[in-house]
Amino acid sequence: MRGVLLRVLYPVLTLTVFGLYPSMTIGPKEGWQVYSSAQDADGRCICTVVQNMSQSIEVLNLRTQRDFQYELKEKMAELQPLIPVLEQYKTDAALISVFKEEIRNLSVALTTIQEELGTYDYDQLYQRVLRLDGRLRSCMGKLTCGKLMKITGPATVKTSGQRFGAWMTDPLAMTRSNRVWYMDSYTNSKIVREYKTMEDFVAGAVSRTYSLPFKWEGTNHLVYNGSLYYNKYQSNIIVKYSFDSGSVLAQRALEFAGFHNMYPYTWGGFSDIDVMADELGVWAVYATNQNAGNIVVSQIDADTLHVLRTWNTEYSKRNAGEAFMICGTLYVTNSHLSGAKVYYAYSTKTSTYEYTDIPFHNQYFHISMLGYNARERALYAWNNGHQVIFNVTLFHVIKTDDDDS
Repeated sequence: MRGVLLRVLYPVLTLTVFGLYPSMTIGPKEGWQVYSSAQDADGRCICTVVQNMSQSIEVLNLRTQRDFQYELKEKMAELQPLIPVLEQYKTDAALISVFKEEIRNLSVALTTIQEELGTYDYDQLYQRVLRLDGRLRSCMGKLTCGKLMKITGPATVKTSGQRFGAWMTDPLAMTRSNRVWYMDSYTNSKIVREYKTMEDFVAGAVSRTYSLPFKWEGTNHLVYNGSLYYNKYQSNIIVKYSFDSGSVLAQRALEFAGFHNMYPYTWGGFSDIDVMADELGVWAVYATNQNAGNIVVSQIDADTLHVLRTWNTEYSKRNAGEAFMICGTLYVTNSHLSGAKVYYAYSTKTSTYEYTDIPFHNQYFHISMLGYNARERALYAWNNGHQVIFNVTLFHVIKTDDDDS
């Protein structure tokens, strides 16, 4: 039966295989291809048929291309955000190149400057600065003590503290030193703040804080040659306190001087005793019963606090707004409020007085401290919680070398 069936189908298979039925023929790129054939003993066709390798490879190739394109598309999608980063990197790289070139140029310039400075010895430069400073001071020394002509300003340095207080610099400090001392309030305090420079003072950068052995009264304190001079609380005693040693170097009572609001300035505040300095030294201004409450001026020894000489004026201490000394002359303001002016001047050189009319701008309407700094030729003031500086104009007589001979 199997043999009969094969004999019947053999012609059909033969035609199909060898292309006699073109519509049914599978071309070499479409199906199976016979590479060799043989018959067995019974006449049966033995065909060695293999899959068209070309077609398989092409299909595989097409599939690989599609997969590759899909994977490449995915990778490109992942890399797409990096494009701006790469662009920025290109820009940054250009900037870095510019910076490198600038640094090279700067390095050359600094090397040149260093070589030029290296030709000078530091000690030589320092000595030159000292000589210039000496010549400047010599020139200033030829300006004899002058008469107050004008007050300008103020320049507001800082706004801080209470309505009343004191701040000052040392008129005898070295040129390179510009320390500032700050004493907030007019009573019941012992804390003094020190600032290394005026810039630190403005910035509030305290360099050191001192706790005094005694509380102070008033706001009319003085820093002179590294020491603080102030009126001891509830007494007529002047205390000299050294900032360097942190100890009291001297203390002495002003005989008969009123204190604790007995003879204050017009604004009160226990401002009975005013310690001040000028080109001639240290002074104390106060009032006594013996002088009917009028102002007394005493020049005192800066070391021992002994009174060297005293002058009695006829100006009521209670009618004075504030006072300061310039070149041995006491200048008194008529008020601590708006419209204040320097109204009275007393010369210790001639023991005479005169009434003056030198206005100044009381910008913040209430002055509770006014002190002269001879080195800076300026007035330091505490103006209603504002620390301000006034400039002064003096009438000078120029000393020549012939005058010294």
